[in-house]
Amino acid sequence: MIERYQTEAMHHIWSERNKFKVWLDVELAVCRIWNEDGVIPDEALADIIERADFDLDRIAEIEAQVHHDVIAFVSSVSEKVGAAGRFVHLGLTSSDVLDTASALLLGQSLDVVIAETEGLALDLLRQAHRYRRTLCVGRTHGIHGEPTTFGLKLLNHYDQLTHDVERLKSAREAIRFGKVSGAVGTYAHCAPEVEERVCALLGLKAAPISTQVIQRDRHAQVMSVLALLGTALERFSLEIRHLQRTEVREAFEPFGKGQKGSSAMPHKRNPILCERVCGMARLLRSYGQVALENVALWHERDISHSSVERIIWPDAFHLIHYALRVTRKIVTGLEVDEEKMKKNLELTRGLVFSQRILLDLVERFGLAREEAYSVVQDNAMRCWAGEGQFRDLLLADPRLKGRLSSLQMEALFDVGHYTQYVDRIFARFPKP
Repeated sequence: MIERYQTEAMHHIWSERNKFKVWLDVELAVCRIWNEDGVIPDEALADIIERADFDLDRIAEIEAQVHHDVIAFVSSVSEKVGAAGRFVHLGLTSSDVLDTASALLLGQSLDVVIAETEGLALDLLRQAHRYRRTLCVGRTHGIHGEPTTFGLKLLNHYDQLTHDVERLKSAREAIRFGKVSGAVGTYAHCAPEVEERVCALLGLKAAPISTQVIQRDRHAQVMSVLALLGTALERFSLEIRHLQRTEVREAFEPFGKGQKGSSAMPHKRNPILCERVCGMARLLRSYGQVALENVALWHERDISHSSVERIIWPDAFHLIHYALRVTRKIVTGLEVDEEKMKKNLELTRGLVFSQRILLDLVERFGLAREEAYSVVQDNAMRCWAGEGQFRDLLLADPRLKGRLSSLQMEALFDVGHYTQYVDRIFARFPKP
């Protein structure tokens, strides 16, 4: 990942040093179990535990010659250990180390993402409560629909994030599997009970069955969940991008003192944070797609997935963590123009009440639905054309003469009808 979009937490997890540290944790866990079974003598294990280490430069030097990173790593560790180094990597194939270590690295990364997503969800919930009764227009197809509240909009996004948290936790469990089953998964050189004990020592579960690798559907699930989380962030960011448009101006992402929106137009205040998040969501979806393509490998294993995973795993976690932090900045710094929301609600001169009038004409005043629809639509189109207020046009329609008084019509234009269940909806969710 380019430095611009790295996060400190993910940089640590996916650094070369931490990667090799986790590889070493796996190797040492195997050595401990071999020692318990009497394969590695106590004094040799003591030497391994005391001296086992690696040198990044030495690993690179060996790899340049052997063209195999695990061999280079094991050789570097063995050099540090000395004579007892012959027991390091005993009975293992490279993927025993790689896949088991990957489960640990992906788990560490998911823990960070889960915590950040839960934090964002709480930020959204607080803002939802703050604006729970702030009236605004609801839009379908980008066109004014009916009144709603800005708090309900935000609560909807909060709810979606809770789905993401559930999926992240499920993926965390799905990836918590290691394997020490050997070259084609037959345990020819390392018994199943060794695998179970090694995995337990590392806080993992043993894969019920594996080839040389753990099936890549588990890893694809992780990447797909990250892509789905990206779409949640994109959906929210896209909403704010629309609300910040010049013609709308209802809500704005934060704009810092001294910030500039355009090199050419000093008046610009562009939703660059939201646009950045939307772009990252696209990239995350592409990583989800390539992770799905990694599932089908030749026979017991080929290496076509390896180069892909070296890129998409750290990159995807950098991207999602960065995007989550940017979205939290947008949510907590959100600027809401409640007065403009009210003006926009009134922009169509009452058209947002059309469905209520249609239903009332049918239910209370006995018009056939087709007749009622025609009355309401005809006057709505006249209102769209600028001929007057929707309420006045309806009252003047000869088809409604003697059916609706001005007082009855006024009641149908009461916005409180649309907010009567706001508290009931909020009661379904926890308080911040």
